Parts: sequence; structure tokens; C-alpha cells
Amino acid sequence: MTPQDAAEVTLQPVRRFDMDAAILFSDILLVPFALGKKIQFDDGIGPRLERTLSPDELRMDHEEWGQKLAPVYEALRLVGSRLEAGKDILGFAGGPWTLATYMAEGQGSSDQRAAKLWGYRDPAGFSNLLSQIATCVAYHLVRQIEAGATVVQIFDSWAGGLSEHAFLEWVIGPTKLVVERVRKTTSAAKIIGFPRGATVEGYERYVAETGVDGVSVDTALPIGAAVERLAGNAALQGNLDPILLLAGGAMMTREIDRLLAATKKVPFIANLGHGVLPQTPVEHVAEFIACVRSSH
Repeated sequence: MTPQDAAEVTLQPVRRFDMDAAILFSDILLVPFALGKKIQFDDGIGPRLERTLSPDELRMDHEEWGQKLAPVYEALRLVGSRLEAGKDILGFAGGPWTLATYMAEGQGSSDQRAAKLWGYRDPAGFSNLLSQIATCVAYHLVRQIEAGATVVQIFDSWAGGLSEHAFLEWVIGPTKLVVERVRKTTSAAKIIGFPRGATVEGYERYVAETGVDGVSVDTALPIGAAVERLAGNAALQGNLDPILLLAGGAMMTREIDRLLAATKKVPFIANLGHGVLPQTPVEHVAEFIACVRSSH
């Protein structure tokens, strides 16, 4: 919420490692904040939110969203004004399902129980909740593109472990709605989706039905299957285990080589299968980038 600081944190790794793109320093839970929910981040615990018990509680005022999220868009404009020409800026938002899991529970959850129970007990109400969240997510992504983001990503970090029907209704459906609304406003938008933890079949259906331009591949998804079954319809991103980056050394180098060899004939963004772990040595990040650069 402090644009100058957020822009500086966004730009530091690009300056240090000459990365191809800057990823905005922000948080997926700013969407619930825009929707009127109180949120705080507790040291050693993580985010805590005011629980959502009904979609009627949400504030659906676009002007209010714009006011609350204005610092994000200002940070993007600052990044754009300082970023070297030719480098991209990635904006992002949480997927409606993942945001719903936090909002229903009031915090992170290992099994997303509160959201699942809501979805099973009150399908119509939960569908309404997801639709309202999707509307705000689409608004937030459009505003990020208008502020200078050249690519946006939808993070559904809790997409794994759902039944086929739940994955279709709670992940694919709302994400398709987001993509359609973003494209309606910004037809040339480039969108990456991330249904983390989905099966190969789930990923395949996600790409086919949501219309995303790219898909982030988590560590558990075999990269060969991703190349064979996804790359014809979307660019691929990710797959390297964040713990390998933490470990570094020969094993990491071998895995990077294997990953690059598997994806050499398809559009591919070298990246992790999820976020960088806080304990990761900066030197390992440099080693990762050097390995990727040396392959080209």
C-alpha cells in the first residue's frame, strides 16, 4: 500500500539479476480488502481476515474498489517509468476459488474446509460469492493492465484436491468469467493461469475452457505431460521445485537442464513451480538464472 516501496521491491531483483520481467510486489488478499473485508498480517502466523458468511456482505462499488486499490496501480506506473525498455511487467490477482477459501475461513487452511462446506451445503450462494469475487478480480486485472502491466496472472493456489465437478464449478467456471471480462475490456490482454495442484486432465481442461494464453505448471505435474498435452494451446511457465532452489548445487543444475531440454521446442517461461521460499540463498537465484542464460 506504499507505492514507492512496492515499486522498489519489484525492481530490485530485475536490477540485480537482469530478469526478463518484473513481478509486482503486492498480495492476492487485496481483493477481499477491496470487497470490504478487514485484513491484517500477523508475524509468524500470516494473514487473518474478517470471515465472509454471505455474498451480501461484499461491497460491489467499483469506485470504492478503485480508491482502495489505487496504491497498487500507482506502484505499477512507477515500475513502468523506471524499468528498462523491453522488459515486461507482470501483474496478478488470486483466483476466485482461492480467495473464497481465505474469505470463508478467515485465514489460510490446509483443507479449505469452510469453503468446501459452503459450496456443498449452499451451491447457489457459493456460486454467487465466486461470481462477485470474479467481478472484482477482473476489475483489478484490467486496472493493472491500464497502469502498465503487460501480462497478468491468476493464482489459484488451492486448486488441487478438488473433485472433478468442484474443480469445474469452483475453479474453471469463475476463471473463465474473469478471462472473458478482462478480454472484453482489454482484448489484447495476455493472461497466465495457475491451477496449482490440478491433475493433468484438470490442467488440460482448464487451458481449453478458460482461454488463458499461458499456464503455470506446478512441481508435481510431469513436464513431459505438460509439453505433450498443454503446450499446443498455451505457453508454459514454472515447474522447478522451490526446495531445489533452496538446496542449490549439482542437483538443481541437473534439474534445470532437464527442464529446459524438455521444453526447448515450445514457448516456455523458466520459473518455479510455486513461490521462492524465504530461506533461499540469493546466490542460488543467481545460479538458477545463469543456468537458464547459458542454455541459450
